[in-house]
Amino acid sequence: MSQTIIIGTRDSELALWQATTVQKELENLGYQTELRPVKSQGDLNLSEPLYEMGITGIFTKTLDIALVNGEIDIAVHSLKDVPTQLPKGMIQAAVLPRASHKDILVYKENFNPDDSITIATGSLRRKSQWLDMYSHHNVVDLRGNVNTRLEKLYTNKDWSAAIFAKAGLDRIGLLKKIKANYGFEYTDLDSFIPAPAQGAMMVAAMSKNTYAVEASARLNDKNTQYCVDVERAFLRELEGGCTAPIGALAHISDNTLTFKGCLLSLDGRTRFDTNTSIDLKSEMNHEDYIAFAKAQSQKILENGGASLMAEIKKELK
Repeated sequence: MSQTIIIGTRDSELALWQATTVQKELENLGYQTELRPVKSQGDLNLSEPLYEMGITGIFTKTLDIALVNGEIDIAVHSLKDVPTQLPKGMIQAAVLPRASHKDILVYKENFNPDDSITIATGSLRRKSQWLDMYSHHNVVDLRGNVNTRLEKLYTNKDWSAAIFAKAGLDRIGLLKKIKANYGFEYTDLDSFIPAPAQGAMMVAAMSKNTYAVEASARLNDKNTQYCVDVERAFLRELEGGCTAPIGALAHISDNTLTFKGCLLSLDGRTRFDTNTSIDLKSEMNHEDYIAFAKAQSQKILENGGASLMAEIKKELK
């Protein structure tokens, strides 16, 4: 096997930033690397809402195939885009330290939440949480990379605001430029529960590629890994293979893991939440964390979430 680690990535500015970050980290550790950008199906088709395209894996499938075929050694992803069930033989080789998990509202000067205005987002979760707060607003679909979405917000005179992941804008320097470039303001949506693993970057590899696996493992941030593993286990148990408005956030501080999660109806009128914490003990292993996450999912399912999930599946058919 070549000692040059081939790094697969989507070719958007944000994806390239993420892949280049991993590349620099590996090269600082003495590894030789090469970037190999590709276009995903999710990047090529911007006309359909993600949930209508079969959102699971829409941004990762092309790189998954390249990994399985041995065309690349590792793939770098925004972990929130990665399906909770990886292809056979593929593993989560590393999770890098998390950036901001927050959603933000990017808005124009005419933004007034008391009016019947239009908000843009391509996320069912963001749409539902926004409608939970402002049921009189119109929420429309917004697709494309970060730069494309900002341009669409700028050119569409009927839209008052759009919702973004804070980390995405910050990583490519747009957060501090949106006022100067577009005349927009932004505010943190502190009440929003983010997508599971939002703000985290993941390196995927085939388990049999021991050189790439061992190299990637040196980038792993254990606290971030534990948190996103809990969030993704909550998602996997709750969604049952169906796209749904689900949020999850785990945080470790002072040897305590705090977790909050939510499931909402598509119109935001029905909502189930869980908010709890556990003391972390030295004898806890990875399976204990996963069991904790599953217990939070079951709590929601048993208290009405199962019926809501059945309704969401019917609505999205």
